Amino acid sequence: MAGAKRRKKSVVWRKIHALRYEDIKLWCVRRLPILKWAPSYNLKENLIPDTVSGMMLAIQQVPQGLAFAVLSSVHPVFGLYGSLFPVILYAIFGMGRHVATGTFALTSLISANAVERLVSPASNNFTTSNNSGVLGLSEFEMQRIGVAAAVSFLGGIIQVAMFVLHLGSATFLLTEPVISAMTTGAATHVVTSQVKYLLGMKMPYISGPLGFFYIYAYIFENIKSVQLEALLLSLVSLVVLVLVKELNEKFKRKIKVVLPIDLILIIATSIGCYCADMEYTYGLAVVGHIPEGIPAPKAPSMNILSEVVTEAFGVALVGYVASLALAQGSAKQFKYSVDDNQELLAHGLSNVIPSFFFCIPSAAAMGRTALLYSTGAKTQVACLISCILILVVIYAIGPMLYWLPMCVLASIIVVGLKGMLMQFRDLKKYWNVDKIDWSIWVSTYVFTVCFAANVGLLYGVVCTIVIVIFRFQRAKTLSLKNMKEVECEFKTEADCESLQQVKIVSVNNPLVFLNAKKFHRDLIRIIQKDSASTQPHDDLNKCEQNTLLNPVSNGNCHGELSLQPCPNERCALILDCSGLTFFDYTGISVLLQICMDFKNRSIDVLLAHCKASLVKAMQYSGNLGSENPIFFESISSAIGAIHVNRNFRKLSDHDEV
Repeated sequence: MAGAKRRKKSVVWRKIHALRYEDIKLWCVRRLPILKWAPSYNLKENLIPDTVSGMMLAIQQVPQGLAFAVLSSVHPVFGLYGSLFPVILYAIFGMGRHVATGTFALTSLISANAVERLVSPASNNFTTSNNSGVLGLSEFEMQRIGVAAAVSFLGGIIQVAMFVLHLGSATFLLTEPVISAMTTGAATHVVTSQVKYLLGMKMPYISGPLGFFYIYAYIFENIKSVQLEALLLSLVSLVVLVLVKELNEKFKRKIKVVLPIDLILIIATSIGCYCADMEYTYGLAVVGHIPEGIPAPKAPSMNILSEVVTEAFGVALVGYVASLALAQGSAKQFKYSVDDNQELLAHGLSNVIPSFFFCIPSAAAMGRTALLYSTGAKTQVACLISCILILVVIYAIGPMLYWLPMCVLASIIVVGLKGMLMQFRDLKKYWNVDKIDWSIWVSTYVFTVCFAANVGLLYGVVCTIVIVIFRFQRAKTLSLKNMKEVECEFKTEADCESLQQVKIVSVNNPLVFLNAKKFHRDLIRIIQKDSASTQPHDDLNKCEQNTLLNPVSNGNCHGELSLQPCPNERCALILDCSGLTFFDYTGISVLLQICMDFKNRSIDVLLAHCKASLVKAMQYSGNLGSENPIFFESISSAIGAIHVNRNFRKLSDHDEV
C-alpha cells in the first residue's frame, strides 16, 4: 500500500517537473524569438544572402551612425557604439527578422534637446584639452554622452514598463495618418537642424516652441556668413547621393549588389579634405579625432533622470511607433507574425543595456530596413554580420575618418530622410479617401513642426480619438427587416445546393481603425473553420440555416459562419455594407486586404449596398482588377451575379469537354 502511494507520488512529481519544463521552454521561446528561428537556420540557402546584406548594412550603418551622433549633439564615435550594441540585443529579443535597428534620426534629434539644454557649450567650464581619460575625449564630451545615455536608459525603462503593463496592443490608437504626419514633421526638424552644417555656418543651438522658424530667421539674418566651400561641397554631395541612390533603386533587379555611395563619398571627401588641407586652409569643419576601441561599461548619470523625463518619453513613444510600423510591414511582406508587446521589450532592452556602453537612443530605421529588403536578407543574421564589420571599423578604421567634412555627414542625413519626406505624397491619397484623415495629417504635421515630435504624436492621438467618438455618436444601426425578402428571392432563383457556398455578412457599424483589425481577423477565422455543411440537405429549412444573414457589430461576428471549399464551384462571400455609415483610410485598407486574401483562397468577395463614396475610395486606394465587378446595389443583384458567373463557368467547362 505504501509502495503504491510512493509510486503515485513519484509519477505526480514527474508530471509537475515535465509541466514546469514545458512552461519554461514556451516562455523562453516567446521572450527570446532567436530560439525559434536560429535552430532551424538554413546555412546553404540563407548564409550567403545574409552575409551580402550584412556587409551592405554595415556600409550604411557607419556613416549614419557618425551622422546621427552629431545630430544627437555628441561625439561621432558614440554613433558607432549605437550601431553595434542595440543591433545585437534586438537580434536576440526582437521578432522582426528584416528590421535594422541602431541609431535613428528622430530619437537622436529628441535626445539632442536634453544634451543642449543640460550641457550647452556656453555654460560648460571645460576645454577641449581637458581630457577625462576615457577614450581620450574631453570631460565636456563625456558629460554630453552622459546625458544622451541617460535619455536612452530612461526611455528604455519606459518601454519595458509598457511591456509589463501589456500596452503594446494600445498602438491601435496610432493610425497611419498620425504616424505618417509625425515622422514627416520630425524629418523636417532633422533637415532643419542640418542646415547649419550644409551652409558651413556657426550658429547657436535653437530649440523649443517655434524653434523651427527661429532657426531660419537666424539663417536669413546671417546669410553673409555662409561658407561657400561648405555650400559647394554640400550641393555636390547631395546631387551625387540622390542620383546614385535613384539609379540603384531603378536597376536593383538587374544588379545584385548596389553601389555603396555613402561609403565611397566618405572616403573620397576625406581624402580630398586631407590632400587640400581644407580644415586649416578654408576653415572647413571636420569630424576630428575618432578614438579606437570600446571603453569599459559605465552607468548613465542617474542624478539627471528627473530632468530628461520629457525627452525620455519622446524617445520611448516615437522610437517604438516608427519601429513597430517597420516590424509589422516586414512581417506582412514575408508572412510571419510580430507581437506588439514583445517589440516593446526588445526595443526597451535595446535602449537600457546599451546606455551602459555610451550609446545614444536607438530605434529601427526605414532606410536600413529597406536595404535589407532589397539585398535579400533572410534573418537577423545579416544584422549580426554587420556588427562584426562595425567592430572592425571601431578598432581599426575609425581614426582614418578624422578628415571627414561635417557638411558631407549632413548631406548623408538629409538624403537618408528622403523616404520620410516623400510621405507628403500621401496627402492626395488621404484627400481622396477621407477628408478628415487629411485634416488630421495636416494638423499633426503642423503641431510637430511648431513644437516637437512627441507633442505632435500626442496631438494626433487625442484628435483621432475625439473625432472617432464624435463620428460614432452619429452612426446609425442597420435594420434586418429586408432579410426575409432577400431569402424569398434567393429561393426562387437558385437551388439549395448552391446556397451552401454563399455567405452573407452584414456590417452594422462604421469600419475605422478601432475595429478594423478585429473585423479582418474574425472574417479570416470564419473562412478557416471547418464546416459540417457537406452533408446533403433534405429540406429548404436546412438550406436557409446556411444562408442566414449574420450581423457583424464592431467587427464582432455573432454565430459561426464558414465556407466549405467546393470542388465544382467557387465560394462567395457577400458583405452587406448598408450599415457602413462611414469609414477611414484604415478601414478601406482592411476591406482591400480582405478582397485580396479571400481571392487567394478561391473565395469571391462581393459588396452590396455600397455608397458612392465607398466605391470611389476603394477604387482609388487599390487595384481591384477588372475581371468581375464586386460592387452591387443590393444583395439580390450580387446573388444574381454569382449565378450568372457559375452558369458561365459550367457552360465553358461543357464546351471544353
